[in-house]
Amino acid sequence: MSAVTVDAPVGAGTGARGSSNGALLALARFEARRLLTRVPVVVAFVAYAAWIVWHTPGSWDGHPALQEADRDTQAMPMLVGLAVLVSANFAALRPVRHGTEQHLGVLAMPAWRRTAAHALSVVPAALLTAVCVGGQFTWEALKPGAVGHGSPAELAAGPLVVLAAGTIGVLVASLVRSPVAAPLLVVPLLYLLVLGSGSGGADGVSWLAPVVVQSGGDALPSGLLGRPAAWHALYLAGIALCAAFLALLRAGGRNVAVRTGVALTLALAVAGGVLQARGAQPSPELTAARERAVSDPALRCTERGRSTYCAFPEWAPRVGVWAGVVDRVQALAGGTARERRLVVGQRIGAADLVSDAAVPPRSEPGRVTVGTAWGGNRVPEFSSAVAAVLVTGSEKAGGELCDGRMVTLMWLSLSWQDDPMDALRRVRLDDSVSGSAIVLSPTEPLSMTEGQTDVVRRLLEKPADGTGERVKAHWGELTEPGVTTARAAELLGVAGPREADSCE
Repeated sequence: MSAVTVDAPVGAGTGARGSSNGALLALARFEARRLLTRVPVVVAFVAYAAWIVWHTPGSWDGHPALQEADRDTQAMPMLVGLAVLVSANFAALRPVRHGTEQHLGVLAMPAWRRTAAHALSVVPAALLTAVCVGGQFTWEALKPGAVGHGSPAELAAGPLVVLAAGTIGVLVASLVRSPVAAPLLVVPLLYLLVLGSGSGGADGVSWLAPVVVQSGGDALPSGLLGRPAAWHALYLAGIALCAAFLALLRAGGRNVAVRTGVALTLALAVAGGVLQARGAQPSPELTAARERAVSDPALRCTERGRSTYCAFPEWAPRVGVWAGVVDRVQALAGGTARERRLVVGQRIGAADLVSDAAVPPRSEPGRVTVGTAWGGNRVPEFSSAVAAVLVTGSEKAGGELCDGRMVTLMWLSLSWQDDPMDALRRVRLDDSVSGSAIVLSPTEPLSMTEGQTDVVRRLLEKPADGTGERVKAHWGELTEPGVTTARAAELLGVAGPREADSCE
């Protein structure tokens, strides 16, 4: 008897592999559709979209620094990640919950490839998160008052958190084949994804959290942030991929590709974690740059009208807005102050970039400080600083003011604004329009007594034109050191305080 040899068709092996991969992708698409329509995921994305619509229009008073706006996109994806994790875990445990796990053994697709389909099914959720992140950031970037530069690595953190959460859910399903696994995971994962975000970012341990929030003062130039965002993105990507490959390995994938994937992605996660920990510590060069930015910043100066405006390069587009405020305040002044040449310089606070310490006032005549934030309360704060320099000569002298000149100062600062009484309320620390209070400014705060507040309030209730003529006519006496609040009120044509101010 002779044996008959039948040659396999050319490309049969390739066709089988292609068919197997096609089946895997088809299953992944099916699971992705189911995942995106799960109630927790739908609720999370609806809440995310609603938060963007509610939060973004008024964020940073319409004047965002994009190096802060990119980090603002990282919080809500953690909620989405939690929903995706639980839903992906439930999907991977569906055979256990329905009692059909033993029947899947007769299928041509092995268990590890079905697990691969579940891991791939979380990718669309991560992509949808990326769309939300991009939409939120684009909204901020298109605001007329936006300045600065965003970081792609910071923007990638949110989608990568969702991707990592989903693959971890699949991994847990392969380790704990129980339908109660997902409910038991909710509390610890809620702590990890929502409450466990690292704060400060000054040490490497905090960067092991999904999101690292750095608290401090106002926005800073991009070059001074010192956040290892790129290494953190690598760390998150490594965790996401490593969890996926570990799930394949646990489900029976013992081939070279899976084992190599586990080794490489684990190395990726470890490398990202180590490098981000090193990057969290400021280098000597960064420390020196921060110190220079506080003591002797490299600013770009521009002439506008009679004054000079110096800003960090990223804030140069705001010079025109600052000049508009200076021109309006100076137009109300009298004497030589009306034509005085001012130098408006941007300054930041503490060099460690975490403390919210006040910027010390300048003693040089004609120097006005402006911060990196703008809009909202920052406008009357800046106009008060300008008025203080026009009335007293310097920021330091304005901070020590404790006589009737405060009346003229506050009228100059507030009378030109759309709603002077609201501006008075917003510029005071206690949001009041009566009694004594601290008046905020870009440097050290000013102080108003109860009597000064009463006189200023009466002035703001009168037409600005009439008061403006009196201010110009009596400028010399109104800005004379030691003038009383009662005398200032008399010169400006309103009732004086009921009793003498305690500081006079």
